Amino acid sequence: MAKLVSKTYGEALFDLALEDGTLTTIIEEVNVVKEAMKKNPDLLKLLSHPKIKKEEKISVIENIFKGRVSDSLVGFLVIVVQKDRYDDLDGIFEYFVAKVREYKNIGVASITSAVELAEEQKKHIEQRLLQTTKYSQFELTFHVDKSLIGGLVIRIGDRVVDSSIKTKLQMLAKDLRNATV
Repeated sequence: MAKLVSKTYGEALFDLALEDGTLTTIIEEVNVVKEAMKKNPDLLKLLSHPKIKKEEKISVIENIFKGRVSDSLVGFLVIVVQKDRYDDLDGIFEYFVAKVREYKNIGVASITSAVELAEEQKKHIEQRLLQTTKYSQFELTFHVDKSLIGGLVIRIGDRVVDSSIKTKLQMLAKDLRNATV
């Protein structure tokens, strides 16, 4: 049910931003709202509190965000509060951001290496990913995991390319255990 709610509201926000031509602005504002909610967990508690009237919750939303984000996003947040869907805001925003990335053909990749990579290596990896995928741009996050020994593990969505020494050694050990002499 929560996924359906996230999809429905996320689509609505996406369509609104696309129609208004404010996709870039709205995605930045969504990040501002997400950050504000992350820094102030009491805001979500207030919105979830059953004894606080919707009118008061709407007033709080308007007081906090009006003038800081567009009227379109404030109006969207008001609708979310009116429909008691504030618990789904994270999912709605995640769906919206994913939809924008899809629309703009932006891939998201997580790269894990055994050592910290130099900027030149990071750029080379990005160029190779752009050449070998359908994406025109990437948002990359780099991580270090010394247990890999060497090589890389690249995750794009649900796809994983694991060329780490650790995995190759594990596969070799498995093959040796299964070998008959």
